[in-house]
Amino acid sequence: MEELKKAAVQGEDKDLLVRLVMDGFHRIVMHYGAWFAEVAHQVGMENALAAEQTVWDASLGNQLKRIGKTLGFSVEDGVPSVLKEMPPEKLMDLIEKIGINWLANDGIWFQAVENKFGMGDAKRCNDTCWTRYSPFEASQIKQLLNLPEQGGIPALKKALAFRMYAFINQQSVEDVDENCIIFRMNDCRVQAARKRRGLPDYPCKSAGMVEYPYFAKAIDARIETECIGCPPDEHPDEWFCAWKFTLVENLA
Repeated sequence: MEELKKAAVQGEDKDLLVRLVMDGFHRIVMHYGAWFAEVAHQVGMENALAAEQTVWDASLGNQLKRIGKTLGFSVEDGVPSVLKEMPPEKLMDLIEKIGINWLANDGIWFQAVENKFGMGDAKRCNDTCWTRYSPFEASQIKQLLNLPEQGGIPALKKALAFRMYAFINQQSVEDVDENCIIFRMNDCRVQAARKRRGLPDYPCKSAGMVEYPYFAKAIDARIETECIGCPPDEHPDEWFCAWKFTLVENLA
């Protein structure tokens, strides 16, 4: 560290210092993820999710406070003040951009594994990731919206509208009755892009069979999920995939 300080004072290796700053963020993200994965492995996903929320609030608060002092931005209630000063339309644009970045990050990982190990391994990694990400996303949304532990179909409907996909895709919900809905992904950013390039649908059903049931169960353990159709299944032009969610009251 003393060598870095000396180099900085002398104006040397500034590029190295800049790259170290960016690399520091990279290391934090990787270490955070490694901790979460291992806690989930050791004590179970439900316990890991509970621990992660405590860790995130404390960790983010510490990081923002320290970085804010150096970069000159204030933090209010654990949030950079600049966000609270943004108009709603700019916040919505930012949320959409974050959603696109999330999807792009997912695609970059998939392609990296596919290019090195093949489609089979990429799909297995992708499907397994959803067993962790879907419960995490559901847990985040439940806290964000203060949803009850057994909120049933009404809670699921609200939660589906706050998934990352909801910020970048077009989706709809049909009420069958008070205990059942049909969810449709009317326009999928990934599939629409493939369609524009003249490519067939990406066969995402194996991921969906993990993603949607895990999400629904994390919202309310009584909810059962049925796939109506998802590529490589045939589907109408009005939607790419469709899922039926039913609340089973006497579920053991």
